[in-house]
Amino acid sequence: MASFYVQNFGCRATQADGAAIERQFTELGLKPAVAPEKAGIVVLNTCTVTSAADQDARAAIRRLRRDNPACQIVVTGCYAQRAPQEVASLPGVTAVIGNSHKHQVANCLLPLQAAGMRHSDESGAGSLKPEPYRQASGPVPPPPGSSSFVPIGALAAHYGGLNNEQPVTQPARLLVSDIFAHTELVAAPVFEAASDRTRPNLKVQDGCNNRCSFCIIPFVRGLSRSLPLAEVIREVNRLVAAGYREVVISGINLGRWGRDLELFSPPSSLASRASETRKSGCPVARFEDLVRAVLSETGLEKLRISSVEPMDWSDELLDLMQASPRIAQHAHVPMQSGSDRILRAMHRRYRPWHYREKVENIRSAMPSAAIGADVMVGFPGESDSDFDLTRRMIAELPLTYLHVFTYSSRPGTRAATMPNHIPVEVARERNRILRTLAAEKQSQFMNHFLGKTLEAITLRGCDGEATEALTDNYLKLRIRERVEPNQWMAVRVEQIVDGRLVGSVHSQEALANAPSSASCQQPQSPTAKPLTNPSLTAELRQRN
Repeated sequence: MASFYVQNFGCRATQADGAAIERQFTELGLKPAVAPEKAGIVVLNTCTVTSAADQDARAAIRRLRRDNPACQIVVTGCYAQRAPQEVASLPGVTAVIGNSHKHQVANCLLPLQAAGMRHSDESGAGSLKPEPYRQASGPVPPPPGSSSFVPIGALAAHYGGLNNEQPVTQPARLLVSDIFAHTELVAAPVFEAASDRTRPNLKVQDGCNNRCSFCIIPFVRGLSRSLPLAEVIREVNRLVAAGYREVVISGINLGRWGRDLELFSPPSSLASRASETRKSGCPVARFEDLVRAVLSETGLEKLRISSVEPMDWSDELLDLMQASPRIAQHAHVPMQSGSDRILRAMHRRYRPWHYREKVENIRSAMPSAAIGADVMVGFPGESDSDFDLTRRMIAELPLTYLHVFTYSSRPGTRAATMPNHIPVEVARERNRILRTLAAEKQSQFMNHFLGKTLEAITLRGCDGEATEALTDNYLKLRIRERVEPNQWMAVRVEQIVDGRLVGSVHSQEALANAPSSASCQQPQSPTAKPLTNPSLTAELRQRN
């Protein structure tokens, strides 16, 4: 049986998709390879949010063709959905499977192997070698009820055996259809290597109904759709049972979770809520319902919420975050621009004063919280005064970190056809200015906690005598002592070194299970631990 390797590019949602693809292959009995050079099947799960993302995918294909010429290269994800013919034309690509059929990647590949791939162990990697297909006598038949794509499985039946006297080399197989016609949500927990599998990321929402003029994502991921509440709770409880103490929930437009769902049987914790209702009379699920259900229906110690659009930061959500020590003090609020004119051109659904109010409300509710933002520079028509409005707004708001992006024209978006595109050197300088400002603001935020005690979860094992950790309010922290991964600790901050906090465990009792030097070299899988002390968490937040 061939081995496989999934390589992910881009955002957390893409990583979650990749985890689901890995699950597909393992459920079919295939074994994961340790590296793409050792795999028989390599799945490149791509991003297309910028032209640089497309270039990264093409470079990966070239490397694979050079380093592992016997493998099957399967390209899926957003780039595959946006430009399937372009991807299929690249040398070495075996199959192109769009987001429309990402939930079937493994099953799609098996008929392809049966049709024209034979097992070869010559490389020692369980690789697959292509065989010539015989020329079909007519057009490949479409599946019943559809004419928009041809499933790979249909090719096997149509091309038949391999002994035709007129063999031909087939181009990459395509399996891509209208993403807006699909309602599947591919989801599986993601375990980041950098965190030693202590902070899994669970995607609970995909797609987007917004139409920001610069963004290609709705056209490659489709309409907003949500993982049903019961499935979310089931996945979180599985992670809790496995010993995980923090879970990050994410999505393409996370705050829109549930708008496509109806709470036919809402959990008891939601029974008293006066929900919105559809015409059917059934209550409509909202993101606040998901958060409340995780708190009431699972034993998860810490829930971290990833990016949520400005207008979805409701008072109800802030009340939940303020009241519960089980929700991380961390808010990421995409901004994009501080210019009303540019926000309108971007088709963003808020104005600068709306954004300012939301961020100030977050800071008022959570005085010690990390507050981050996405900001774009170089959008078509962005003048010096527009940029200065953005810079000043960032300087004035209590933001603690930024993700700064330079505008990248995406084919098919409205912004791509707009006039007055900004010269590259101007956009890069604006990017540099905002990154410098972001570094200053983060330094100020970190300095606020010198001499104070913060709650932090230990991540990767030990580096000599120290342990890497992440605070409840999203600051990197180095603990001077050796501590097992996946532990919540109270740590007193003593200094700042190389852009991260450094401190010591506040309570020596927490060191009772400190690992030996050997265990630091091989971090162990997480095991179930007692819940964090909510009263201690609340006390630490009040002190800070």
